[in-house]
Amino acid sequence: MTRANQGADPLARMSIVVPVGPGDTTWPPLLAALRRDAPGAQLIPVFAEGDPQQSPADALRAPAGRARQQNAGASAATRDWLWFVHADTRLAPDALPALRDWLAQAPAALGWFRLRFADDGPPAMRWNARGANWRARVLGLPFGDQGLLLPRAAFLALGGFNPALDSGEDHALVWAARRAGLPLRAIDADLLTSARKYAMHGWLPTTLHHLRLTVAQAWREARRR
Repeated sequence: MTRANQGADPLARMSIVVPVGPGDTTWPPLLAALRRDAPGAQLIPVFAEGDPQQSPADALRAPAGRARQQNAGASAATRDWLWFVHADTRLAPDALPALRDWLAQAPAALGWFRLRFADDGPPAMRWNARGANWRARVLGLPFGDQGLLLPRAAFLALGGFNPALDSGEDHALVWAARRAGLPLRAIDADLLTSARKYAMHGWLPTTLHHLRLTVAQAWREARRR
């Protein structure tokens, strides 16, 4: 892609932050796809300090924890938009075209994609995806595996991800955006995420565990002013 084309590509306005947890080896296909299909964007992989796996030359290292790693990536970002993408995410064919259309409109909003699970988990995962998309669309609570996207200035104004949270940092950021009056808008495309945890630990126990955590955190956040 030429410099002129990069300037015309809406994706060139975006920094993509990909946190890679300790021992997580799912990241190579995602980074390869982003380097190939979004060359104008600033790609920032963030690996955990102490993780012995070989990381790309352009990767950052930060203290382990998704919130801390994503905050480190955001601090290094130089573009107007931040897109936070989990390492086990895969892009549906329509994801980047839909993202280009969304960025071309430049809405002052927090964007999110529809969720779809990869074929590495139980068949019942289709119900989890439907529930997650209903939660995002109706309740206004998209989560991190739906590829949260927002203006960098808005992210900084919200204070970033809460590094004190071992999980649910995405949930907390969305609640902070809601309290600040930042609109939430869907991006009309799918992101695929791995269902391997459900396959490893069982669909029902894992689903109930996540539901309990979500309800408990939503109750705490809803009571904040």
